[in-house]
Amino acid sequence: MKFGTKCIHAGNAPDSSTGAVITPIYQTSTYAQEEPGKHKGYEYSRTQNPTRTALQTTLAALENAQYALCFASGMAAEDAVIKLLKPGDEVICTNDLYGGSFRLFTKVFAKFGIKFHFIPLQEIDLIDMVINSNTQMFWIETPTNPLLNIIDIQAIVQIAKKYHALTVVDNTFASPFLQNPLNLDADIVVHSATKYLAGHSDVVMGCIMTNNPDLYQQLAFLQNSCGAIPAPFDCFLVQRGIKTLHLRMAQHCKNAYAIAHYLDNHPKIEKVYYPGLPHHKNHDVAKKQMKDFGGMVSFTLKNDSIESAFQFMKNAKLFTLAESLGGVESLVGHPATMTHASIPREDRLNAGLKDTLIRLSVGIEDTDDLLESIEFALSKV
Repeated sequence: MKFGTKCIHAGNAPDSSTGAVITPIYQTSTYAQEEPGKHKGYEYSRTQNPTRTALQTTLAALENAQYALCFASGMAAEDAVIKLLKPGDEVICTNDLYGGSFRLFTKVFAKFGIKFHFIPLQEIDLIDMVINSNTQMFWIETPTNPLLNIIDIQAIVQIAKKYHALTVVDNTFASPFLQNPLNLDADIVVHSATKYLAGHSDVVMGCIMTNNPDLYQQLAFLQNSCGAIPAPFDCFLVQRGIKTLHLRMAQHCKNAYAIAHYLDNHPKIEKVYYPGLPHHKNHDVAKKQMKDFGGMVSFTLKNDSIESAFQFMKNAKLFTLAESLGGVESLVGHPATMTHASIPREDRLNAGLKDTLIRLSVGIEDTDDLLESIEFALSKV
């Protein structure tokens, strides 16, 4: 079954009791049992819910996974993955990663004796500086947020296996349409389903996919025991959004490619971060492991001042100034004061994230209208 067909049909069998084409929203907390311990596979909705089960079946199919689990947010999904570890374990992470992940790792789990190393994982040789017998996990974002670095998943997996460490890939920026880390032998994939999977800026959710039955059992235990599960209505919304994922991603990529090339040739632009540009330092790796280059573009202005960056964002009329990404509408953000404000400034600068960096989540509007909006904003800088 090809990807677009999976989006529409995987996990979407007609309802057995009514024939409804769309999976019902099972808005129930509990289920009748024929006798103690004898039921129809559902006991309590924290543990299982039919709407959530349908979505998890769809998500597993999209990532070519045997198993998928849904959580109340992307951060709840990440929280469950890190809970696989124990005090004394160490994690090697991308240094250019989402600020919420950095905050979770350094402000929550570091207090429980888990050590995190943040290095540019696209520089494979640097791993030797921090890897040791306590290394139990590699945490990858690719493309990274917000500098759109590309990390070679297979290369990391090969190193991780030598140390019997897990490889976890945050696939949010790419979506399953563009990249399937499990096909490259990663152990776990996580998503903020809030973003491209749901696609309409109307729901918050996270998910985890794996092919490892032991990891699945551990993560399912955490899902049930810790209880950070999504509501049935949220599952319905994400399931509905996925039905157009393949169509939306194609337009996201088309628009982002056009905008990146426009910015790359504009006299007011200092640097464009987009893996689809031939001069991107990881372009060849992106071509190898991705089907296209995504809908995210970051850049800096030659007039390297906060005021100029703010002036651009104020005047990019079709780009709403907002956190998040991956919705049908275009958004513009300032990572230093928004998505990555929780990372200390020195750490941001060391990772290459300048105070003047601008991040675009390119939507699915008409390409010419988006280019016109950017041209107008640049004219005001």
